Amino acid sequence: MKKIILSAAALLLSVCCMAQEQLAFPFQGGKDIMTRFFKENLAASPEIIQKKATGTVIFKFTADIKGTITKIVIYYADDAVLVPPIIEALKKSNHKWIIPDHEKSNDFILAFSYSFNAPETQSAELRKAVYDYITNRKPIFSTDQIPLNLATLLPTVMINYDVQ
Repeated sequence: MKKIILSAAALLLSVCCMAQEQLAFPFQGGKDIMTRFFKENLAASPEIIQKKATGTVIFKFTADIKGTITKIVIYYADDAVLVPPIIEALKKSNHKWIIPDHEKSNDFILAFSYSFNAPETQSAELRKAVYDYITNRKPIFSTDQIPLNLATLLPTVMINYDVQ
C-alpha cells in the first residue's frame, strides 16, 4: 500500500513539474541582428569624437506588447555627451522588441560602451585630449534605489570610432 501511495504521489508531482521555459531573444531576428542594427544606426557624434569621449552608458527601457518603447531611464552614464546618440538609436528600434508571452510590457537593461580606435603612434595632443576629457566629464548616476522588477539584461553594444 505504501508503494502505491508513494508511486501515485511521485506521478502527481511529476505532472506538475515543468522544464524551464526557453525564451526567444527579445529583438526581432536575434542577437546578431540587434548588434547589426545598433552598428548601422548608432554612430559617435562629432562632439564625442572631438572630446575623445569613452565610457559606458546603461539604460533601462520598457517595451509594450507591440514592441514600442514606452519609457527610457538612464541608470548610469560616464558622461552626458554619450547619451543623445543612443536615445535616437533606441527610438529607431520601435516595434522591433519582443516581450515574453502573457505580459503586457517588459523591461530591458541595455549597456553601451564607447571607445576609440587609437592610432599606432599616439601624440602628446591625443594624450592631453583624453586626459582633459576624463578630468572634465560629467557622469550621470542614480542616487536612489532603482527597482528592477522583471528586467531582461541584454548583451553590451560596443561602439568604436576612429580619431584623427
